[in-house]
Amino acid sequence: MTDSQTTPPPEPTPGAEPTQPSSTQPPVHPSPQPNIPPAPPAPPAPPVPTSAPQNPAPAAPQVSPPAPQTAAPASPVAPATPIATPPVLDEGTYEKLREPRGAGRIDLDGRWHQISPRYVVSQFLQNGILLALVIVAALILGLVLHQTWIWIPAGIISVMMIITLVILPRQARAIGFMLRADDIVFRKGILWQRIIAVPYGRMQLVDITHGPLDRAFGVSQLKMVTAAATTGVQIPGLTQAAAEALRDTLIDVAETRRTGL
Repeated sequence: MTDSQTTPPPEPTPGAEPTQPSSTQPPVHPSPQPNIPPAPPAPPAPPVPTSAPQNPAPAAPQVSPPAPQTAAPASPVAPATPIATPPVLDEGTYEKLREPRGAGRIDLDGRWHQISPRYVVSQFLQNGILLALVIVAALILGLVLHQTWIWIPAGIISVMMIITLVILPRQARAIGFMLRADDIVFRKGILWQRIIAVPYGRMQLVDITHGPLDRAFGVSQLKMVTAAATTGVQIPGLTQAAAEALRDTLIDVAETRRTGL
């Protein structure tokens, strides 16, 4: 056998599928690429200009909250200086003040000064003279002039004056005054009790009055005038020496209270 002879293909096996002759394709080689020089690198991007720096706004100063203020301790108020009472206020006066007995009684801390019993004698004489004049006028009008209507008013006036004379000693014992550190307190009355407190700094006038019969019995009436007309006080039945001493004391204290000394 020579190289030019070909080997016949094998015969197909009965019952087997005929095989397709495989065709042989030559391998494909990639075509050579021409040498391309690499692209030059891109130039760097220019820097982006930035805005000029702005001066930052100054920060607002921080204000610290105010510290809580503590109230300074109040200085103790000095008590007012007690009033020096002249001893002449208690000479020739009643010894004990007559006060109501019951739940409506008003008690004050201090010493009460009273009036002179000669005040009762002076009032007895003055009211007795007035009562005598009323009776004489009624007799003349009723008996001489035959004015019978005069008996009724004359009788009413006479009864009221007699009752006043009966209760006058009790009323005189219920009159008193007290000198305190800041004011003077005056009281009178038993059934209708009245108490008035007059501050020394409010006094504008201190006056002493006495009539002919008062001078005869040596008694006077002291009147204190203030800015308010309703707070005026009249203290009757003071002896002349007691009225003058009380007036001088009130004037001195009032001047001190008004100047704040």
